[in-house]
Amino acid sequence: MPLKQSKPKKILVVRNDKLGDFMLSFPTFALLKQCLPSTEIHALVQPYTLPMADSCSYIDNVIIDPGVESGFMSTQLLVRMLKTAQYDAVITLYSTTRIGLAVAMAAIPYRLAPATKIAQLFYNRRLKQRRSRSEKPEYVYNRDLAEYYLNDIQINPETYPQSPYLIFPESEIRSLRNTFCEQHAIATDKNLVFIHPGSGGSANNLSVSQYAQLAHAMRKKEEWQLVISAGPGEEKQAKGLASLTNELSPVVYISTEGLEQFAKHLAFADVFISGSTGPLHIAGALDRATAAFYTRRRSATSLRWQTMSNDSHRLAFSPPEAAEQEDMSSVDVVGAAQQISEKLL
Repeated sequence: MPLKQSKPKKILVVRNDKLGDFMLSFPTFALLKQCLPSTEIHALVQPYTLPMADSCSYIDNVIIDPGVESGFMSTQLLVRMLKTAQYDAVITLYSTTRIGLAVAMAAIPYRLAPATKIAQLFYNRRLKQRRSRSEKPEYVYNRDLAEYYLNDIQINPETYPQSPYLIFPESEIRSLRNTFCEQHAIATDKNLVFIHPGSGGSANNLSVSQYAQLAHAMRKKEEWQLVISAGPGEEKQAKGLASLTNELSPVVYISTEGLEQFAKHLAFADVFISGSTGPLHIAGALDRATAAFYTRRRSATSLRWQTMSNDSHRLAFSPPEAAEQEDMSSVDVVGAAQQISEKLL
């Protein structure tokens, strides 16, 4: 289906689910902006991810999803918002029936989404992806939809934007790091190793005691400082890990100033360690060194949910083949600590 406008004025990209999922859409926005620098790229997100959308240099405008709480009333409100904006195209990276209905009712001329579920009936362009097979990273699945759209308007990207996809002013991050080290009496030449024991609950994680074992097993202790990070609702895990690693003199960083400020703290982490959760993918977008722990469940593998860090900055660990797919207690954390020490420190 040829487009009436080969040079669209305004495109909407929808990724209105969890934080990690949204962060993995950054390469999509980057590719669209690279290929369509004069086009306005808008994002439809949930309120929680708004600070990250505002921090993304490839996004020109952010629309907050009214949400599902008000039922059809919120859908009608969203339709009015979309009609007012007069988009030439919408690319829905993760589609639901509600969003599909809204973009169809708004009569957006070009509507693209993955060819899955009943929601695909509301779109006039569809891409078969079969994401549950986990044959490629999630951020690539997302980017594939942007490339499909670009091909439809006769644009063939020769290169892809590369990490980092999230960038803060270097001077600001350097100053923030110095302040953080001064506040916690940390020598500025030490590597800051962040361990984030909390999880959004979408995937199994290591236990707090396993993270403690990992920290104790890492070498070069005189060269790095343990920083235990936590977001809202994760204070219990952070304090539990601190008590189990007391002899390492950990610093506990509880995020209380919002998601953007939390991301800026991750920007000066030398290594970020966690399960498959939103903060991990913030660290990946910043191209920080990441070490992550995943299940082997087909839809939640280390390949599907790998971070966007450069290959040399990324490690992933999962239960061994002999164990159950989601048995995180079987992960060799001592072996993981050795690899982290050798490759990332």
